[in-house]
Amino acid sequence: MTTRQPKVHTQLGRAAVQNFAARIFLANDRINQILIEHLDPAAWGTRPPTAKPPGKNNVRTIAAIFTHMHNVRCKWVRLTAPHLKVPPQLNRAHCTPQQARAGLAESAARCAEMLAEALGGGGGRVEKFRRDGWARPWPVGLEMLCYMLSHEAHHRGQVCMLAHQLGFPLPNEVAYGIWNWEKLWKECGSPGGPGYDS
Repeated sequence: MTTRQPKVHTQLGRAAVQNFAARIFLANDRINQILIEHLDPAAWGTRPPTAKPPGKNNVRTIAAIFTHMHNVRCKWVRLTAPHLKVPPQLNRAHCTPQQARAGLAESAARCAEMLAEALGGGGGRVEKFRRDGWARPWPVGLEMLCYMLSHEAHHRGQVCMLAHQLGFPLPNEVAYGIWNWEKLWKECGSPGGPGYDS
């Protein structure tokens, strides 16, 4: 009996990590959805010159930032978990906010599946995290989740700053609401919130 107990705890630990990683990535995407929902359409950037970013011409528009986030997710899934259905990429020049929201929701679901498989322990089909074709693959682990979340947070910061610079700052309830993880977590199917079993 004592020899089996650590194995049971390990299996339960893996299941908890899988569940946590998938839920946190979906809560992360909920922030993207909230930002797009509340952005002034004139800030989106698909209709220049009303939303032309200040500075150099190669600065991404808000539309280009969100399509980049989605397209990078698709690349992660394609390279790391090719057995999962890879969502179609979005075109940054023609993508509407509605198309971005739908694409991001789909790519978030695939990334959540990929994370659940990767963090599920041995026997899964996801054994290495491949960020890009040029980058050395990483062993799967929480570092993979941290990298993915950091990438998205970086670009959300760009979106918030760019919207403000363009004269379309996000409402305070949105700017502060994206930090209300208890609410975000619950909206993504975890009634107990972060740190509680649901």
